[in-house]
Amino acid sequence: MGKPLLQHVFERAQQCRELDELVIATDDSRIADLGKQIGAQVVITHPDHPSGTDRIAEAAKECGDATHVLNIQGDEPLLDPSLVDALAQTLRADDQLPMITVGSLLTDEEQIADPNIVKLVLNRQGNALYFSRSPIPYRREDVPTLPTYRHLGLYGYRIDFLHHFVSLPPSSLERTEGLEQLRALEDGATIRVLLTEHDAIGLDTPDQIPLIESLLSSSTHT
Repeated sequence: MGKPLLQHVFERAQQCRELDELVIATDDSRIADLGKQIGAQVVITHPDHPSGTDRIAEAAKECGDATHVLNIQGDEPLLDPSLVDALAQTLRADDQLPMITVGSLLTDEEQIADPNIVKLVLNRQGNALYFSRSPIPYRREDVPTLPTYRHLGLYGYRIDFLHHFVSLPPSSLERTEGLEQLRALEDGATIRVLLTEHDAIGLDTPDQIPLIESLLSSSTHT
């Protein structure tokens, strides 16, 4: 792939205009060393965090008077900087919004059935009702106007909610699905979902590597 995966993510995140500070949070010395090599600010975190959100909360304590935190996962080499900026703007514009994430339309039946691709359903206000690795909603009756959405691995938090979130133990739904955002839903939090046409492809399984390499090397993803 040429550059390491993390470097692709970091360089794209550097193009974001709405980020005041960019930090790589990790408990892995190899990732920390790479981060320093590419000029990133690195925060070494404890190794026993149950989720990425818990890790982000620890790192946020090193970020002074931050009011909001965005979690950009290190397996998103095709990250769209404008999408991150839109997420930050939407979150910052609503003082009552505790958490935000991203979804996109999903139509491929094979992907809908793939447990590595997380699906979500929304209410009429654009907030998440549920996230699942299973196809949701279950289509007992075909309603063509009802879309299926894919969850993209970007999160934003108001800082006070982030610290509340990590004070909660991992929830039953979270442990069952392996999805940390369900901890917030079980606690009654609102998660706004910003819908986008950008279909970022994260590295979920090894067989995706050739596709991601091809997209990174193409003129539309340089």
